[in-house]
Amino acid sequence: MYDQMKGSTHPLAVPEIAEMAVPTDERVWVPQASNVWFRPLLLNTMAGQWCNLLRVRKSGVLSKHLHPAPVIGYVIEGKWHYLEHDWVAERGSFVFEPPGEIHTLVVPEDCEEMITFFNIQGCMYYVDDDNKHVGFEDVFTKIDMCRKHYEEVGLGADYVDQFIR
Repeated sequence: MYDQMKGSTHPLAVPEIAEMAVPTDERVWVPQASNVWFRPLLLNTMAGQWCNLLRVRKSGVLSKHLHPAPVIGYVIEGKWHYLEHDWVAERGSFVFEPPGEIHTLVVPEDCEEMITFFNIQGCMYYVDDDNKHVGFEDVFTKIDMCRKHYEEVGLGADYVDQFIR
């Protein structure tokens, strides 16, 4: 029986996730674009949310996009900024992105590697220079990318299941 006073877990609760965020096994990083990877930490299908590390090992523009819901970021390594703002997110920076804003993520030339934790609700809408929709990512496309990659690198497609809630 569930005993809240003793700190036991309710039988209907999903299991916790306790992981080393930056993996030692390179195969855990899922390629997203040339010199751009993500490492899933939580893929919440019920809320349409995902938490991941974004790792970039190149300078320049990554993407122009918007989010229909807020995004939280925390820079672990390196730095980045948005063309549309005058601030730079550096190691240790916390970032709150309001919903609906179009912004262009850029990694500066003097940054060899950027790693940022992102907590994303909803999806990412990618837009072109005219702000027209050209693609999207959501928790389900992230799961599909992980399954394909983990199968290809020998971890097995079901490796991603440990992050799905």
